[in-house]
Amino acid sequence: MRRVMKIVAVTSVAALALAACGSSDDNSSSSSTSSSTKKALKVGLAYDIGGRGDQSFNDAAAAGLDKAKSDLGVTAQEAEATTGESESAKEDRLRTLAQAGYNPVVAVGFAYAGAVDKVAAEFPDSKFAIVDSAKGPKTPTNVTSLLFAENEGSYLVGVIAAKKSKSGNIGFIGGVQVPLIQKFEAGYVAGAKSVNPSIKIQIKYLTQPPDFSGFSDPAKGKTAAQGMLDAGADIIYAAAGGSGGGVFEACKAAGASAIGVDSDQALTADASVRDVIISSMLKKVDVAVFDFIKANQDGTVQGGDQIYDLKKGGVDYATTGGHVDDIKADVDKAKQDIIDGKITVPTTP
Repeated sequence: MRRVMKIVAVTSVAALALAACGSSDDNSSSSSTSSSTKKALKVGLAYDIGGRGDQSFNDAAAAGLDKAKSDLGVTAQEAEATTGESESAKEDRLRTLAQAGYNPVVAVGFAYAGAVDKVAAEFPDSKFAIVDSAKGPKTPTNVTSLLFAENEGSYLVGVIAAKKSKSGNIGFIGGVQVPLIQKFEAGYVAGAKSVNPSIKIQIKYLTQPPDFSGFSDPAKGKTAAQGMLDAGADIIYAAAGGSGGGVFEACKAAGASAIGVDSDQALTADASVRDVIISSMLKKVDVAVFDFIKANQDGTVQGGDQIYDLKKGGVDYATTGGHVDDIKADVDKAKQDIIDGKITVPTTP
């Protein structure tokens, strides 16, 4: 996984991060906008820990940005968080993007919540978006919160896990024990128990806040998964960002199965482990990021909370590899029942 060099001097972190992560497209033009009266946007995007190349959450955001480049002709500058960085470093990163004329600016991950509120207030004429953080009382009106019903998508992969498990023993590994990731857990447990009320579900979080390294530590993911496999689990759902790579390695070695998260990880994970990933909970950050950028270009952007649920197509489950073809009708029924309001999925464990 690609890493940005850790910066000692806080005052220089934003500028150096931008230089390290900036898109090569900044000086390019797009034929898609050459004949258009719309002015191509300059988009700033700040990744969470792990950045572009994490094969999961950040890569989903990157896919939305890449689509905006190709379809809308935008240019972009990308920056990345570093493990253990200060709140001021996040603020500096967003502020540097805004000062350089990037508008809109997208912050990927709830860890940017405070920084977005502060910097957006400093640049009232610019538009900001944050992924995974709901609008709070101090949130300026020029901020859009891109939110997802992760519990609904996780319910579906919980159904898959319970139906595919031969041992009646499955696992859930969360990157960091925060309310957001507990939504994944709640949905997964509810979905699995809807199939088999007596199923055993092992639950493990890799770190506790303020330590967010659980999203970028494959070694911890592998160790946690090995413990679950030794205790009888035969399928593990990894809601742990880049740490999921270690979970997949452990499942591969044990002849077990895994469920990915955010992206279709049967397509994005290391080729050596893709065959153990029977499905992934798709969290369509790419769709939300693209929609936000396009709305800015069209002049139709709205502030506040924008929720992407099953009904809106914001979450789903992956079928790559055909591992769930035999139970697809059952999963789709659960999906439709959620959309129709026949099933209410919990948001907390």
